[in-house]
Amino acid sequence: MYERFLHLDSPFVFSRFFPVCGKAAGSKSRIIGGQDAQLGDWPWQVYFTTSYSSCGGSLISNEWVLTAAHCISRDDLNYTKVQLGVVQPDSVSNSTKVTRRLSEIICHPEYDSLTSENDICLLKLSAPVDFTPYIQPICLASENSTFHDGLASWVTGFGVTETRRIGLGLNPSSLQEVQVPIVGNNRCMCYYSETFMNALLFNPNLNTNNYLCAGFKEGGKDSCQGDSGGPLMVQLQNSSQWVQAGIVSFGEGCAVPMKPGVYTRVSQYQSWINDTVTGMEPGFVTFTSPGIDSDLSFTCTTTTSAPAPHTTTPSMTTDDSIFGSGETLSHFTHFVGIAVLALFLQFLVGGAWK
Repeated sequence: MYERFLHLDSPFVFSRFFPVCGKAAGSKSRIIGGQDAQLGDWPWQVYFTTSYSSCGGSLISNEWVLTAAHCISRDDLNYTKVQLGVVQPDSVSNSTKVTRRLSEIICHPEYDSLTSENDICLLKLSAPVDFTPYIQPICLASENSTFHDGLASWVTGFGVTETRRIGLGLNPSSLQEVQVPIVGNNRCMCYYSETFMNALLFNPNLNTNNYLCAGFKEGGKDSCQGDSGGPLMVQLQNSSQWVQAGIVSFGEGCAVPMKPGVYTRVSQYQSWINDTVTGMEPGFVTFTSPGIDSDLSFTCTTTTSAPAPHTTTPSMTTDDSIFGSGETLSHFTHFVGIAVLALFLQFLVGGAWK
């Protein structure tokens, strides 16, 4: 198992991880649409709480967790509790659960809360964890990975499952999973044209390649408030291994038509992650989408006016929301700064994000 260079069981894969990454004990077939996840289905899923909020993350080695920068700050170091090996965080009878504190919080130095660019953070656990069927690291997409428009991906998290439940103060009951298609960057930028145009006002050097979008054009299935920091994953072709392509970051509403979820594109940060992580190395894998990307020939003709954007924060410990099953599995997001200029001015006054 301990090899410097490891060829995985797919023609699309090359990794340099010590134990094999991205392997889940759960073997049941997955259903398209929101549903409860079973123990062992997503063994890298992490749930953590600070003194005032909760977010998701993913285990990438025996002592490092990958999450979103908007979920946490250095001030949270002594107030953060991390749970691994759970699908029901509030359960007191979970024999597979492992709890840790943090010894380090290292967020990307160029994280921009106004545009959500570089919304990525690494958390070092207070002590390494032992791998079990319920606690495993996920593979990470390497810098040469490609994710074509329409590619099937999965999102998991402990966020709200219905938009009407946002802010009702209900605790998350169980880890949720939903399948959503990748939305090519040309199409995503078209759907979010007003949003990203205003983002460019704040940062003319904004690199849209640092984002990755996923969701249905008609809406209905998405990640939502409380899922921030969690993984967007793809499965290797002809393989049972999973690769993290994105980190839940932001969006406009939850499961809104033509407003897919926006994720931090993990493959853009391979060098930063490798330079930051100490000890056991994370497993980077090159994921190559088959065929030709239809997004390359996409032409933006959208004329439909977008719904008014609004912002949310990571779930508050006094305002968490449960996941129930159902078609409107909306687990997503922290709507931070990529908003229209009016919202930007509003938040300058009100200070609604971290």
